[in-house]
Formats: sequence, C-alpha cells, structure tokens
Amino acid sequence: MQTVTIQNVWDIYRQDLIRVEKQILKNLSTHVPAIPMVVKHLLQGGGKRIRPLLLILSSRLGAYNEDEAVILAGIVESIHSASLLHDDVVDGADMRRGKPSAHSIWGNQITILVGDYLYSNALKIGVALKSQRIMDVLSEATTRMTEGELFQLSKIGDPDITEAEYFRIIEAKTGVLISASCRLGAITGRLDRGKEDALGAFGMKLGTAFQMADDILDYMADENKLGKTLGKDLKEGKITIPLIHLLNVSSRQEAGLTKGIIRKEETSAEDLDCILELLRRYKAIDYSIDRARRLIDDAKAELMAFADSDIRDAMLAVADYVLNRER
Repeated sequence: MQTVTIQNVWDIYRQDLIRVEKQILKNLSTHVPAIPMVVKHLLQGGGKRIRPLLLILSSRLGAYNEDEAVILAGIVESIHSASLLHDDVVDGADMRRGKPSAHSIWGNQITILVGDYLYSNALKIGVALKSQRIMDVLSEATTRMTEGELFQLSKIGDPDITEAEYFRIIEAKTGVLISASCRLGAITGRLDRGKEDALGAFGMKLGTAFQMADDILDYMADENKLGKTLGKDLKEGKITIPLIHLLNVSSRQEAGLTKGIIRKEETSAEDLDCILELLRRYKAIDYSIDRARRLIDDAKAELMAFADSDIRDAMLAVADYVLNRER
C-alpha cells in the first residue's frame, strides 16, 4: 500500500483550500478599503492552511457538508489571521514568513483594528449558521487564545517559567484553535460526541506539538527556507522548551549565564552563539523534539477511534508533517 505524504494531501485537497480562501475574501463585505488590503497581504504571505485542512478532513470522516465546512474553515482561518496581526504588533515583529508584517506597512492602529474586524466578523458569520454548539466552540477558542497571549506576556523575560506554564501557553496559543477546527469538522460532519471528543483531543495534541516544533525551529531555522530569524524568540524574551530544558539540566554557573542573557534588553550575536552552544552541549533540541514526537504519537492514537480510510491516512500524514518540516 502506497504511503500517503503531506504533498499527496495538499494535492488532493487543494481545491477545497482554494474555496476557503475565496470564502475568506467573500466575507470581507466592507466599504473600508484597508480591511481587504491588509487581509490579502496576510493571505499572500503563505502558510499551509493547516486549520482549514484539518476541519475539512474531520468533516469528511462523517457526513460531509461541503458548503458548511468551507464556511467554518473560512471562519477559523480568519480567527487565525486576526491572531497573527495582533501577535506581530505585540511582538514588534517587522517580518512575517519572510515578508514585511502588516503593521510595518500600515501601522499599529490599522493592523489592530483589521484584526478586531476579522475576529468579530468571523463570529458574526458563525452566528448565521444558527448552531449553539458551533458558537460554543468558537467562543471558547477565542477566549482561551486571548488568555494564552496575556499569560505569555506575563512570562516574557522570565527565566523561572516552568514546563507546565510553557505548555499552558502553547496549548492556548496554538492547540486550542487547531482543536476547535477538528471539533467543528466533527460537528458539521454530524459525528457522535465520542468521535468529536477524539478529534478535539487529536487537534489539541497536534496543535501543541506544532507550536513546539515552531519553537524548536527558532534555534535551527534556515531563514531563506522558512522566513524565520534564528533566535527570534530569545530576542523577544520568549522562553520556550529548549531554553527551559537547558535551564533545568545545565550547571548552576551555566544556568546563571543563560538567565543573564535572557534578562538583557538586547541579545547580541555573541549571546545567541553562547546559547546555541549550550543547547548543543545539553542536547536540549533533541529533548524538545522527543517531547514533541511523543505528543504527535499520542495525537495519532486518538484517530484509532476511526476506521481505516483515506481520510484518516491524510490526517496521519498531517501529523507526521508537523515534525518533518525542514530543520
């Protein structure tokens, strides 16, 4: 039997994702020119549309309703886009996937307000579907995402952050919306509550591992391939899984050195080199990848609630992709 790859999945469901992008643009029924301008800039910046894809796949595990699934996929991608706009303002990020971020072009005020529009408009479209269950999932996701961002802000530059606190942040930042995407797919696919919960758990574990992989890549990334600047999180004071592990296992002197670098207002190239060397010495990247891999294995186990099928194989391929992005 031929192994399903992520490229197979993109090829098979490309037309669905094109429909989702058209739906997002269709939703921008406004006379304010800044809104479609900023949103089109963000959409053209790339991204794999993991959330819409997982929603569509989850829905196809049940009684697939194409129109409703595409509308919901457009909603979750709009919410994700809104969070990216706000994140870049909060982080002061000038680049997004190798291209100028929206706020570096249009300024903070317009960017924040366009993000607000995407959030509120997405929920308005959700209300029109007349499903309390759908609205419960969407409102829970957006609330937890905001809580996660605020909690992360409270931990900026804090070298005493624990692994438990880190997981609390990334589950809320990334896991929650990917989980909601899978759960919404189950709802529109009319799956029973047990299977909906299995898909929700799959999405939470997958989304958490996805963010872990992103955080790991921050210390390994080739900027030309991924549009990521090496050590960006460190410069922004975000203490992620590789650094947390390093602080837990390194000597007292080395932990003190690492904390001193974290607390600096600006990180130099020499500081980054020092951190990278310590990460190598203590195999912090290997440890982090192993933690993410175990989460992916747990996520894939949730899909055993479903019979073997092309759709399940596609979802397993998406799970494998999370850790196989170029490092």
